[in-house]
Amino acid sequence: MSHHTPKAVPAANLRKRAHALLREDNVTLDPPGEQASKALRVLYQLAASPDTAPSALAMLHELQVHQVELELQADTLQSAHDELASALARQMQLYDCAPNPYFTVGHDTRVWDANLSAADTLGVERQALVGLRLDGFVEPAQALSALMAQVRRTEQVVSGMLQLKPRRGQAHAVCASLRADPAGDRVLVNLSGWPTVAN
Repeated sequence: MSHHTPKAVPAANLRKRAHALLREDNVTLDPPGEQASKALRVLYQLAASPDTAPSALAMLHELQVHQVELELQADTLQSAHDELASALARQMQLYDCAPNPYFTVGHDTRVWDANLSAADTLGVERQALVGLRLDGFVEPAQALSALMAQVRRTEQVVSGMLQLKPRRGQAHAVCASLRADPAGDRVLVNLSGWPTVAN
């Protein structure tokens, strides 16, 4: 008794046939999910035929493997996203609660970001501080601009003394440490050594 083994149809021919069947049945462009469903239906139809079953089943298996790979990649991406979101939240908490005033300023000294200590030190609400020029709180204003020019020129950490304008009394000197912001065309400014101001 001889067994008839169906001849496998090459995958390229099967793909052409599937495309042709989809074109016949697909007058308008369906959303991607519906297109995928139609493609699977065609493959299942081809898998039911003895002539095309081996290639269709092999292609279905490859699609299933690919689907599982995509699901695993999606899980990995979601985990990485969650870890990054947690790390960012921790960094923001550290930034906000740092005892030293931190600023991110543009090259015109306009404040792009500041922590809570920065707002408290300058006596300005944090939201109101964004957009103000930091050199407006320094005398002479050119002292900050000179340090920033040095950062642009050397791309190194630059330190120097700045005199903050009086707030509830006398002006006071602070040590400023500046460096280029690795995330963009801005400068990170850290102040230290200011006297405590009673509220």
